[in-house]
Amino acid sequence: MSALYETNFSLPNQTAFYRGKVRDVYTLGDKLVMVASDRISAFDHILPKPIPYKGQVLNQVATHFLRATEDIVPNWLIDTPDPNVAIGWACEPFKVEMVIRGYLAGHAWREYKAGKRSICGVAMPDGMKESDRFPVPIITPATKAEEGHDEDISREDIITQGIVGEEDYAVLEKYTRALFERGSQMAKERGLLLVDTKYEFGKKDGKIYVIDEIHTPDSSRYYYLDGYEDRQAEGERQKQLSKEFVREWLMAHGFQGKEDQMMPVMPGAFVEQVSERYIELYEVITGKKFERVDTEHIEKRILENILKSLKP
Repeated sequence: MSALYETNFSLPNQTAFYRGKVRDVYTLGDKLVMVASDRISAFDHILPKPIPYKGQVLNQVATHFLRATEDIVPNWLIDTPDPNVAIGWACEPFKVEMVIRGYLAGHAWREYKAGKRSICGVAMPDGMKESDRFPVPIITPATKAEEGHDEDISREDIITQGIVGEEDYAVLEKYTRALFERGSQMAKERGLLLVDTKYEFGKKDGKIYVIDEIHTPDSSRYYYLDGYEDRQAEGERQKQLSKEFVREWLMAHGFQGKEDQMMPVMPGAFVEQVSERYIELYEVITGKKFERVDTEHIEKRILENILKSLKP
């Protein structure tokens, strides 16, 4: 199987290019062309091997949810001319990620286990176990770092430091809760629990839009609903669909993104397993059969489809 590690296109009227952890982003005036590569990141580091079909999964899951939430929150998406490509409005991004957590898991659980009872200025109740449901979902923002680790930050600090104005931040919180509620409803219909996720927002012509991906396995964690209560009662690990198992594999091999740690190289069999897990999530969360598009000439196919979409 071929996989797309990166693209280096020169598109008509291109004014800028940015390579993120996963996406290659081309600016064309007031529009963005985002190519979802097969790169995978964990602990804010890009892993050396790409994951076949991961970019297609991410792009198509994000499209599925952006289309399903456009009635409650405006979003940037205009067109998806290729399984790996999204074209939409270029917005001025807010320099925070809006993380929302319905359950105690991942980073919040690691902080909680270390004895902390608040995160980003938000209190967490005593006596919780890993994967317990919060009484009300909590919003725990993070600064959007250009390089290195994103950092936890409180609502108060975001406003006092002028990162986001108070009026705009109120809208970000409102949209975050609305998207999470809709995403949770959709997940439940598919036999899943949306555990936590993050959203990014931007502004164009005075209007706030959700930008980038939503509810994908890169930005979200899902548990299987069936057996959740029993597993909690028995103190068992939850069965989940997310990128957490990749983080766990890295931690088991001595890597958490810290200085002086050597990143392990995933063996081919594990790369294939990761690919299958991403495809499984796509099929479970969308209820659609995943169509494995031909990847033999993936860059050529992507470029041709972008150029067709850009024609007047």
